[in-house]
Amino acid sequence: MFAILVYLAAIALPFYALHHFHAVAWYWHLLAIAVAVSLGFYPVPVELQRRGFDLVFGFAIVALLFWGIGGFIVPRAHREKHA
Repeated sequence: MFAILVYLAAIALPFYALHHFHAVAWYWHLLAIAVAVSLGFYPVPVELQRRGFDLVFGFAIVALLFWGIGGFIVPRAHREKHA
């Protein structure tokens, strides 16, 4: 049950951040996707293979992935230059 709450928070937090702070430049979102994928392929050492570490590691991967993909879906706020 706790794992479900952690992963729901990992999904909800990026969407809240995108709604509240809006999307940033496209390259930050692309970097977040690249970091999430590279973390997913990173081999975890045997000493760190515990439930808590898996939750933190999974939270980071899911949050970065959803924030990265969400940045391309949510339109960026247009700011006009004033004189």
